[in-house]
Amino acid sequence: MSPNPRVRLRRACVAALAASVLLSPVVAGSAYAAGAPARSAPAAPSPTPVPPTDGNTAFPQLTPAVAARLDAAVRRIMAETGTPGVIVGLWAPGKGSYVKAFGVADKATGAPMKTDLNMRIGSETKTFTVTALLELVDRGKVALDDPIGKYVSGVPNGDRITLRELAGMRSGLFNYSEDADFTKALESGSGRTFTPRQLLDYSFKHPVRFAPGAKFEYSNTNLILLGLLIEKVTGRPLHEVIQKDVLEPAGLHHTVFPTGAEFPAPHAHGYTDDTASGKTVDSTGWNPSWGWAAGAMISDLEDLHSWARTLATGTLLTPATQAERLKTTPAGLPGAGYGLGIFDVQGWIGHNGSLPGYQSLTVYLPEAQATLVVLLNTDTSYKGKEPSASFGEAITQIVTPDHVYPGHKAPAPKSH
Repeated sequence: MSPNPRVRLRRACVAALAASVLLSPVVAGSAYAAGAPARSAPAAPSPTPVPPTDGNTAFPQLTPAVAARLDAAVRRIMAETGTPGVIVGLWAPGKGSYVKAFGVADKATGAPMKTDLNMRIGSETKTFTVTALLELVDRGKVALDDPIGKYVSGVPNGDRITLRELAGMRSGLFNYSEDADFTKALESGSGRTFTPRQLLDYSFKHPVRFAPGAKFEYSNTNLILLGLLIEKVTGRPLHEVIQKDVLEPAGLHHTVFPTGAEFPAPHAHGYTDDTASGKTVDSTGWNPSWGWAAGAMISDLEDLHSWARTLATGTLLTPATQAERLKTTPAGLPGAGYGLGIFDVQGWIGHNGSLPGYQSLTVYLPEAQATLVVLLNTDTSYKGKEPSASFGEAITQIVTPDHVYPGHKAPAPKSH
């Protein structure tokens, strides 16, 4: 935990899986400001055909009866966790869909949560940044086993840490968002803009934690380095690369990489807790620049529905590169592994995200060609568990009892 009691570490994790560690600022950020226009970029690789499956008989028909069970489960988790509002999307070919919003998007006005609202997605940003990296691999611009020191100077063990180890969370570099001085700087004003180099400085003053490749340990520092590499190799700002090389080829029209605190309308208000006062505060306008390539992006349900399949099946990458992406390292939970900016938990492939006021979960189950997206406007944990994980678990217990997120198989019914 952070040594500063006023700022709490956020863990957007797969239950006990140590995924996205992000910190919560405690003061409001700046108002909306439009980003710069994007420039043109080389075309992305041609999409890879998606292999057919042998059906999805294990996935239930999303009948009114099943929808009623899902309604009850979502409302139960909302009540338990104190979640103001949540959007849930569940789709499976031939089985139907379940798309609903619950609760409120704005506690002050009582405006209802709606399925078309924009939301901050935290560490799901990593899936876009690593996709941009892997596109460079496919174009022969970089290689996964290149050392990061070839592209970015001053990195501890930079001559040994590979791009593969950065994307797979096996670098050994200290996570800048756990540094006490970073916490104090973040606390000084949530409207502050952090540069990538400033973020790295918070990390690099700490000794490396282990030899490159020795084990899995989640660190936002890894993604800051990959963002800088992408900018150096392409000669373009990271937000432009993501827009032109990832979002546009993927057909995502409501996903953005903000350059400041801008938050396109319509959006839900986000709520986080201030550990100093014990009060819940509105974090909607807080500047996410401290997350940058690791956690700054915004999206909506429609785009994330599409992105889940694109990400899991690799339609922006060559089959060989996608195969490398999906090679996972055990990540601290039975049935859970982390690949290159992506996880596989009991067959569900994707990522989650958390930053002050918002959490997200976007996963795809190839066996059933099923997609699950959960978006909520709080990041406050309940009994040590992230609310997004609680929603994911409750929903998958109903529809995929053999593939329960975050990795616990549902107990068999007791005999009477």
